[in-house]
Amino acid sequence: MSDPFFFGYGSLVNRATHIYGAARRARVRGWRRTWRYTGFRDGPFLTAVPCPASEIAGLVAQVPGGDWRALDTREIGYARQPLGPELSIEGALIATTQIYAVPLADAIDPPQKQPILLSYLDVVVQGYLREFGADGVAQFFTTTDGWDAPVVDDRAAPLYPRHQSLSAAERALVDHHLRDLGITPISQ
Repeated sequence: MSDPFFFGYGSLVNRATHIYGAARRARVRGWRRTWRYTGFRDGPFLTAVPCPASEIAGLVAQVPGGDWRALDTREIGYARQPLGPELSIEGALIATTQIYAVPLADAIDPPQKQPILLSYLDVVVQGYLREFGADGVAQFFTTTDGWDAPVVDDRAAPLYPRHQSLSAAERALVDHHLRDLGITPISQ
């Protein structure tokens, strides 16, 4: 029996944030990303949601021995769901792949929306830039909803536990796409 795989569409696209090897680029039809609030933490989760007319890019990687514990701990607040023929993987056929998504039953609409961490968004965009280039970054922003949430600039003192160093060009790319969305990050 072969090891199962996960499909990552956010920070897991940035290979510097995890130890799962042999990752491959992939796409999944029928899903979109959105920022979703839950009772599990103050800020929003970047999650995948079913959307028949959409497709998102990401990475698949193997979960050695089918031991999901470490990844489930990292992805606390999400539930794993199996993927089937809607998944296409560059140069491979993989039978058992799961996607992490925040269950709709856990979603809340808080009266005051806590911000998206810019240090988290930086990690996601860096991963997309490395894997899919500038066009992949643009697709990330256009296939993600929930940009009505505020964004806090925590770059000087990152709050995201898997933050990465970005080059000036990478930071400028993130800032460019936020400006296109009409978002000005608030100071920490």
